[in-house]
Amino acid sequence: MADKALKVGIVGYGHLGQFLVEKIQKEGPEAGLRLAFVWNRNADKLTDSLPKELILHDLSDFTRRDTDVIVEVCHPMIVKEFGVKFLSHAHFLVGSPSALSDPQLEQDLRTAAKKHGKTLYVASGALWGGQDIQKMNDSGTLRALSIRMSKHPSCFRLTGGLLSDWTEGEGRRVLYHGSVAELCPIAPNNVNTMAAAAIAASKLGFKGVTGEIVSDTALSDYHIVEVEVTGPDGFTVKTVRQNPAKLGAVTGNATYNSFWSSLLVCKGHGGKVYLC
Repeated sequence: MADKALKVGIVGYGHLGQFLVEKIQKEGPEAGLRLAFVWNRNADKLTDSLPKELILHDLSDFTRRDTDVIVEVCHPMIVKEFGVKFLSHAHFLVGSPSALSDPQLEQDLRTAAKKHGKTLYVASGALWGGQDIQKMNDSGTLRALSIRMSKHPSCFRLTGGLLSDWTEGEGRRVLYHGSVAELCPIAPNNVNTMAAAAIAASKLGFKGVTGEIVSDTALSDYHIVEVEVTGPDGFTVKTVRQNPAKLGAVTGNATYNSFWSSLLVCKGHGGKVYLC
């Protein structure tokens, strides 16, 4: 049974990485999963919680491990630096799809997946209705897509000091409204939900999907994700997802289990890009 288990490499050991590692350790045998390796930029963080044979000190050595799927849960730069290499060796689950706002990188990853017969998985994360968006996209009925993410200012990790001047009690502030393509470099760790939506809505793409991020000091207990889908003849769908989250948390609580569900479907889909 152990030989048939899907061998998983985890890249990143922040809150989400720790969650996945612990899940695999506890529920992996029953789910058909086992750890192949775990890598973290600071390997010292791993020594007290993992057997030394599972710790990968140099990410470039991943090819020395027998791995079926590699899961990235750390930063878009890892996708850029290692994504194509990962796909030459294993299926690849991208946890930071904001990296794919770079059209050349997205194309390179798609080409590598097809060349090596591997699957590029994109975790849907906090996106609600991603499969339905993808169906509308594929059938040519998706006309427009917009996503608004509202969080407490402590939950944002923005470049350029965009929110460095916030004060408690200031209320609601719209930080950005425009294409997801331009938003991803500004908030690479905060807009993976929007990036997943742009992958699902591939005919609109990152430039055609509208994103908005809102800082709101009233949101001390949860994040809010609002999605509006527009189709033909006046068809619209609006969803509002309230995701419990601690102050300062980039990732909402429900997103952890969403990632686990994504990992459970990583059995290989033959040279494709697959939203899960």
